[in-house]
Amino acid sequence: MPGFAYPMLRCGHRISTKSMGFSASIIATSFLLLLFATLAPRSAAQENYEIQVYPYETVEPGHTMVELHSNFTFQGSKTSEDGILPTNHQLHETIEITHGFADWFETGFYIFTSSKSGQGVQWVGDHIRPRFRIPPKWKWPVGLSLSNEIGYQRAKFSADTWTWEMRPIIDKQLGRWYLSFNPTFDKSFHGPSVRQGFVFSPNFKAGFDFTKKINAGIEYYGSVGPATQFLPLSQQQHQIFPSVDLNLSPKWEFNFGVGVGVTRSTDHLIAKMILGYRFDF
Repeated sequence: MPGFAYPMLRCGHRISTKSMGFSASIIATSFLLLLFATLAPRSAAQENYEIQVYPYETVEPGHTMVELHSNFTFQGSKTSEDGILPTNHQLHETIEITHGFADWFETGFYIFTSSKSGQGVQWVGDHIRPRFRIPPKWKWPVGLSLSNEIGYQRAKFSADTWTWEMRPIIDKQLGRWYLSFNPTFDKSFHGPSVRQGFVFSPNFKAGFDFTKKINAGIEYYGSVGPATQFLPLSQQQHQIFPSVDLNLSPKWEFNFGVGVGVTRSTDHLIAKMILGYRFDF
């Protein structure tokens, strides 16, 4: 996906275990991330279309999930750089349609759009995303799947117009805690980042079930540069999103978060929402 891949819990089975000591470590980690957010320099220049940390779960075979990913940049880049439109006050709407073909395979399709006062609504690009997972019947101790996303985005929205994202997904339910880690690798096929090779973009989510219907926690999205040689901190991208997931129905899913960028290369303040519905076809 363009920028942070971007990057919500899907309703479904979870492995139940207890680990209060681990919970304490997660709280400590979240505190350190928030402390870092208050100390790091701020400015902006990046893309955000689908901001989501992926779960292991895939759409059930013979079913289709339709999601609307919405986000608004309250504080972002205000000048054009390398022909790319500034992100400040941009509204991004992404339609994601995902169909489950087997208990180990799904394919998603994205339509990215952007709108801003004076610019109107514009098509940004399209991506396709096949995803494989370890079937639940194998009863692995963690959820494990692999997403591969490839697609095009217009040069006025991304200097790298053709990209590939390879996203391993590891998640686990520990009592009332849900954890998901996406150590993502991005590759440009056309644009200034081609020579960088694979860029490491780690994403992480820690959520706590306050009730059966409400899960809240922290989402983190980063992009640190080539996997073989990280960029200086000021050129890296880091965002922290306090977020909430509502499990109101097996058919519906809802995620909302407000994110703060903590480096000069990151959009500073973004609000995002994901609304999805499962169809029985």
